[in-house]
Amino acid sequence: MKSGSSLPAPRKGKRVLLLAAGLLCGALGFSGLAGAEGPADDRWWGPGEDRTWPEVLDYPNANGILRTLITGGPVQTKGHPFFEPMGPNGRACISCHQPADAMSLAVETIQERWRVTNGTDPIFAAYDGSNCPVLPQGEAASHSMLLEHGLFRIERPWPITEYEGRAVTPDFTIEVVRDPHGCNSGVQYGPENGRISVYRRPRPLANLKYLLAVGFAYDPKQGLTLPRDPDTGEYLSGNLMSDNRAVNLRLQMEDAASTHGEMIDRLSPAAIQAITAFNLSVFTAQQVGAHGTALDSLGATGGPATLRDSEAGALGSIGVPVFSEFAVWETIAPEEAARLSPEQLEWRRSVARGARVFRDKTFLITDSAGINSPMGFGNPVRNSCVFCHNMTRMGNDVAPGQVDLGTTTLPFADPLPDFPLFRITCTGDPHPHYGRVILTYDPGFALTSGRCADVGKITLQSLRGLSARAPYFANGSAKDLEGVVDYYERRYNIGYTAQERQDLINLMSAL
Repeated sequence: MKSGSSLPAPRKGKRVLLLAAGLLCGALGFSGLAGAEGPADDRWWGPGEDRTWPEVLDYPNANGILRTLITGGPVQTKGHPFFEPMGPNGRACISCHQPADAMSLAVETIQERWRVTNGTDPIFAAYDGSNCPVLPQGEAASHSMLLEHGLFRIERPWPITEYEGRAVTPDFTIEVVRDPHGCNSGVQYGPENGRISVYRRPRPLANLKYLLAVGFAYDPKQGLTLPRDPDTGEYLSGNLMSDNRAVNLRLQMEDAASTHGEMIDRLSPAAIQAITAFNLSVFTAQQVGAHGTALDSLGATGGPATLRDSEAGALGSIGVPVFSEFAVWETIAPEEAARLSPEQLEWRRSVARGARVFRDKTFLITDSAGINSPMGFGNPVRNSCVFCHNMTRMGNDVAPGQVDLGTTTLPFADPLPDFPLFRITCTGDPHPHYGRVILTYDPGFALTSGRCADVGKITLQSLRGLSARAPYFANGSAKDLEGVVDYYERRYNIGYTAQERQDLINLMSAL
């Protein structure tokens, strides 16, 4: 992105999509659509606004309509700590967790905020909404990681001194090979100055009962006893943050408040309690798919209501198979099929086929820490997508711990010249798959654990609301759903047919 305030032109037809979606919602009996009437800015929930968050919110996107549900009745945003600015930069939790973006933040939304506010919205705060605070903040080029990839700067301390309450001496060194933005070198930043900057996507704050659910009493990805919550004593899922640096909701909030919110004072216990209650009440998923297809029609049980009403934590291989809620669409009765357009009928069948491909298409998984090591499955091991995305209805991992898919580490990562590049040298045992010297854009979980074996490991992403929150992977390297499938194809040489590829894309667009 060149310097100055220019941005890509808005996507054509966006207003038409909003109006069309409003008509569709009315026809199908949906309520709470934001953006169908009034200014386009209705989609954006800003800090400190005096609005009512209803029990049902529907927002259009390129693949249909996303629905967000809350339990416990409507919420007044004025005075609520999730929605009120928490520090001097003017941000609130809502700033980076927008309902139209499945409680995350999509690149399209970020670019729109730059255009509407000329780069003055709090999400562009210098501390982490720019590539580095030392850059000229009025220029779009200084915010390119956020504007082009949807990434915030995450500053981690170096060297790591503590993990899970125990002293840590890292078994690797870290050198900066490339620093395009200045936040890993100079007199303020970089390993020599005790600070390492990486860039990551905001994770969705929704469907949290699934992310907090624990399926095992140990961490099979590390071969360690599962840690317990320091507040409750319960086992921890490890699924909240990309690098597991904050293990429960309280610690996650305190981390966000002190970094993204730049708060000096700690959040009060009352604020933590209110934010926790709100977070746990939010469920989001696609409600309407392509061609106006209601995802809870003809026997299917898509949409967020199923997530709200179901138990969390079930392993799909022994409970309800993952995404089998769409299986009924593969054999739609002739009398029902006659009421559908050819496009609606084929799209439903494609989603059902995609779910079957997701569960049944096996391939060789190789050189992936957290899968091939140290779990003992072997290298390679043959399995399908549900080997890791195995939780019923949700598709996240029942087994605690982080996994390295190669999205941030060479030679598997895509070329990302605008990312910093680090050289990791193992001082103890070499990495089980990369050897002693590793080149990576983001050391991931290793910056939390201090272990070279954890370089590149990242907490798996939630698979719900995907249509609303592009780009994908923790580093935003997949620009769209097609890019997600194509990365896995390149990484593991799966051999998807053109039909299987499209069916998987359609499935993900329906989640």
